[in-house]
Amino acid sequence: MDPTNESKTLLFASGNEGKLREYRELAQAVRRDLQLGLLPGFAQIPEFEETAPTFAENAAGKALYYGRRAKGLLFADDSGLVVPALGGAPGVHSARYAGPGASSEQKIAKLLNEMRDKRGAERSAYFVCVIALVHGGQSLAVVSAKVDGEILDTPRGTGGFGYDPVFYFPGLGKSFAEMDETEKNTHSHRGKAFRRLLEFLG
Repeated sequence: MDPTNESKTLLFASGNEGKLREYRELAQAVRRDLQLGLLPGFAQIPEFEETAPTFAENAAGKALYYGRRAKGLLFADDSGLVVPALGGAPGVHSARYAGPGASSEQKIAKLLNEMRDKRGAERSAYFVCVIALVHGGQSLAVVSAKVDGEILDTPRGTGGFGYDPVFYFPGLGKSFAEMDETEKNTHSHRGKAFRRLLEFLG
């Protein structure tokens, strides 16, 4: 895309400050002219129901829904943890895995309980992130990325959010919650997908 003034401001359709912080760090490393912010009044907008069976459909639907309420460029994402040995769970239900409003600790506790009898390759898992970019009611791009890892027996580390403390990345020998910002942004599903979005923006 041409680097117009409008493209230098990018709104994120979310109330997740943790995700916004990661996206801002990623943008600063590549495009210091790009300003990221949460969609103004996001909390007052009726919530988009993520009922689609895939990450891509949820991300695109969310972006188009909130994009109608934004001026300029807006992106939305859908991401989650996939454990093949659990039939793909938590999957698209990652955020609601332990019920509406459940804490990260509660979601992790449920996951570890479900994994208690899994050993070896059965503990393989991967994170997925799909990002959709829109302008008004028009879809401009959908990008995605994944990262492979394993589910730990117990949480490790104090960084990150969500399932990060139990997602082990063999490449660094650390959980996502044990990584520093640079390591996580380099290797994470979210980092990879967002860099693809920045490449599209040009």
